[in-house]
Amino acid sequence: MRNNIFFTTVWFCFLLSSFLGFSQSSELFTRDDVLEITLNGDVSGLMKDRGEDPQYHTFKLSYKDSNSALVEVPLQIKVRGHFRKLKQNCNYPPLLLNFSKETSSNSIFKDQDKIKLVTPCRDEKYVVREYMVYKMYNRITPKSFRVRLVKFDFVYDDPKAKDIEPLYGILIEEEDQMAKRNNSISVETQLVRPQQTHRDDFLNMAVFEYLIGNTDWSVQYRQNVKLIAQDSLSIPFTVPYDFDHAGIVAAPYALPAPELLLSSTRERRYRGYCIQDMNQFADVITRFNDRKDDFYKVYSGNTLLEENYLKSTVKFLDDFYKTINDPKRLKSEFQYPCRSDGTGNVVIQGLKKN
Repeated sequence: MRNNIFFTTVWFCFLLSSFLGFSQSSELFTRDDVLEITLNGDVSGLMKDRGEDPQYHTFKLSYKDSNSALVEVPLQIKVRGHFRKLKQNCNYPPLLLNFSKETSSNSIFKDQDKIKLVTPCRDEKYVVREYMVYKMYNRITPKSFRVRLVKFDFVYDDPKAKDIEPLYGILIEEEDQMAKRNNSISVETQLVRPQQTHRDDFLNMAVFEYLIGNTDWSVQYRQNVKLIAQDSLSIPFTVPYDFDHAGIVAAPYALPAPELLLSSTRERRYRGYCIQDMNQFADVITRFNDRKDDFYKVYSGNTLLEENYLKSTVKFLDDFYKTINDPKRLKSEFQYPCRSDGTGNVVIQGLKKN
């Protein structure tokens, strides 16, 4: 009898600890409140390390848990990316946070390995705007990257360094975890054309990129697109990311590729492949109409965004919905890739893989 009680108690404790561990780790990307974190280390050295082969720097991340207790997690951080890494383009480079499972096991970062941290390029308001774009796409499909808005504070180990005010940033779910959540694996095969991907999910992505005014993507070069599949022999699904060049974000450094012949990122261009039969768009148009209220709710009354920006964004969304619900405008826009006199077949290679 005592043995039964002992083993029952041990089993209960195991289940409880597993539940608490799962809740703690899953909490990172399932909550919408702003996570405040501090990054303590050689910030000056990190900011200067923007060459072709940036190295990891030792840091300590800290935050307060739900009981207001301070949690500290040792980690390694290095600069990543290309365009936003360059000093002439951005004030702060995007970062890669490298966690150790041994030292992060009792934190909200449990089970995390390497997480991307998007930092402000010129102004943190554009980071907040890009975060909202991720949240919009989450409403279209679970085959999307989950994100968490953070307010991060750099603490220099050099007492002479000038303090920086806390900044907004975006933590992005790891690719393998996103794939696993969708019962899939990441696909590394390079030679994939848009027509070889799952059509419904590709149209979700292509129409969404049109909605937000983003042309900075391609399947062929994996420019801001990841591929996942149920197994190595299955048709891959497309998952977009990195939306800072979208017209809806309106970042001052964002410009369309010259070969697209567009005047600004606010000028939309549908960049899917040629589909002559407009009936093939019926399901995706219905899906976007069904999500209309959800999209507007992302922005309406949002206290993190400026009032003027909210008004212009609502007009930007209004124009999209006028287009997709007008058969003539819809056909003209979405059959653009079929035109021989247009730039619909231009493939964006990008600068380098981020």
